[in-house]
Amino acid sequence: MRSMTDEGLDLIKLYEGYSSSPYLCPAQHWTIGYGAIWGLDGKRVTKDHPDINKDRADQLLRRDVRKSQVAVLRLIKVPLEDGQFDSLCSFVFNLGSGSLQSSTLRRKINRGDYIGAADEFPRWVFAGGRKLKGLIKRRNHERLMFIGG
Repeated sequence: MRSMTDEGLDLIKLYEGYSSSPYLCPAQHWTIGYGAIWGLDGKRVTKDHPDINKDRADQLLRRDVRKSQVAVLRLIKVPLEDGQFDSLCSFVFNLGSGSLQSSTLRRKINRGDYIGAADEFPRWVFAGGRKLKGLIKRRNHERLMFIGG
């Protein structure tokens, strides 16, 4: 199976940030490590989840990224460069596969309109009904990675 590059994983780490302790993300989910909402035990992260180190956080990230990779491979029917694949995996990791599945972004990619697809990234900057500066930066970074910049 195709995997994200180290550059793609670093993009996720940059925008998710690392936390050894559970915290509430902007979407109000208990989260740990680099954005994991499920622990290694398969249980949902709660405020009482034990702290983790960076090695555990990397394990959780790699596990969760596999789901994003599978979703991108299932939903995108045209060839992708590494940067395009990485940016879409980051997008799915952050927003879920349902967001990609129902998006104009996906429709444009699958029609071969890569530039039009890239221009869809900046539309996905809301969490909990609020436009977030961190999501604006992330979507711009994903867009640049997608177009090879």
